[in-house]
Amino acid sequence: MSEEERPKRRVRYSGKNPRLFHQKYKEQQPERYGEDVEKVLASGKTPAGMHRPIMVREILDVLALKPGQTVVDCTVGYGGHAAEMARAIQPGGRLIGLDADPIELPKTEARLRATLGLEGTDSLLLRRMNFAGLPQLLATEAPGGVDAILADLGVSSMQIDNPARGFTFKFEGPLDLRMNPQRGQPASALLAKISAKELTALLKENSDEPYAERIALAVVEARNRNALTGTTTGLARFVREICPGSDDTVRRVFQALRIAVNEEFNALNIFLRQLPECLAAGGRVAILTFHSGEDRRVKHALKAGLNAGFYSSIAPDVVRVSAEELRANPRSSSAKLRWAVRA
Repeated sequence: MSEEERPKRRVRYSGKNPRLFHQKYKEQQPERYGEDVEKVLASGKTPAGMHRPIMVREILDVLALKPGQTVVDCTVGYGGHAAEMARAIQPGGRLIGLDADPIELPKTEARLRATLGLEGTDSLLLRRMNFAGLPQLLATEAPGGVDAILADLGVSSMQIDNPARGFTFKFEGPLDLRMNPQRGQPASALLAKISAKELTALLKENSDEPYAERIALAVVEARNRNALTGTTTGLARFVREICPGSDDTVRRVFQALRIAVNEEFNALNIFLRQLPECLAAGGRVAILTFHSGEDRRVKHALKAGLNAGFYSSIAPDVVRVSAEELRANPRSSSAKLRWAVRA
């Protein structure tokens, strides 16, 4: 065999612990390298390409699922919550799952059908769409409303860890931040045209950023002299120069931009307003939030629904992750769970 005909070998990483996403090929193939994945999980980390569902036990307790029910997972992601919900409603139950991500949803559907043994059945229905459109889907799939709804508003680890998606500033990637790369504009395009006044308001509204005005003015000034880069690490360096110290400010800036390009608050407001009509009488909803902007909206909407008679009861306070789960999965630290029961 000539040198030209020899198959190319995978580029090997040096050392025992690969750092880059594309080097962690074993973690991205748990079906082949289960032992390696278990080691990563045991260390309290999330394997590349995977997502650890948060507060599974607490969510199942709140939803009180039973066999034969029809339920919705509004943000399927990796499928961890969806799998447990699907198991709890069998036999005879049906899970409707939504997700806007065209890259991850096909993988998740294949994984769920294989692990749950649902090939060739109508017990699982997945749709690529934003949960703001849930009432339109249920008008045909569950006209009388469903028995339970879960909305996990967090970003999946698969999206965070892959530099090509533009969610992380640990490694260089395009400044994108879109859940659906086929829709809307990336964060880099937003920064290329937004005014200082608009950016200040965006940073305050979406992440309660205390240095919003300073950052916004600096961004516009740098843009005017072509000093802004369209990469994640470039923006992170720029923010650190403006606000030296910890990376908390960088995280808030990325959060604010992500919320903006995905129109997350608009979708959440629509979902919360339409939520009561999506639930059957006695139906339950559980909502996981990860920052104050989300939690405020959920808290106020559920309280308003209770006062209006749409809900018979709501969570008196947020449910937080247990100390045990926090040790096992540090990414769960900011999670807050609220729930309601349809009257």
